[in-house]
Amino acid sequence: MAKKEFGYRGKSLQELKELSLNEFVELLPARQRRTLKRGFSEQQKKLLNKIREKKANIETHCRDMIIIPEMIGATIKVHHGNGFTPIIIQDEMIGRYIGEFVLTRKKVAHSAPGIGATKSSASISVK
Repeated sequence: MAKKEFGYRGKSLQELKELSLNEFVELLPARQRRTLKRGFSEQQKKLLNKIREKKANIETHCRDMIIIPEMIGATIKVHHGNGFTPIIIQDEMIGRYIGEFVLTRKKVAHSAPGIGATKSSASISVK
């Protein structure tokens, strides 16, 4: 089966890369559109400059950056609380936040109940 061509709101990837930022913003959902119309923060500007310079080891705490077409193909290490997780920006990620792809919470894994947690465990010796 042939691979389906990527498209975002009726535009191909090549067309998206040729659009100016203002034209691209009009294609985004309302929340992302309002965020980008306010302009980039200083942290977001630094991240964009690193991506444009094609730096190899990009680490960022900026989880609220919206993925734009010029970021496709870049590998970014995003902070998740106690370390950095690398993600490769792909075309399907356009218009989403970087932080959506790096989870900050681990799955809760409970072990066996402790002594005194149940009536039957109260009679177990503590040696």
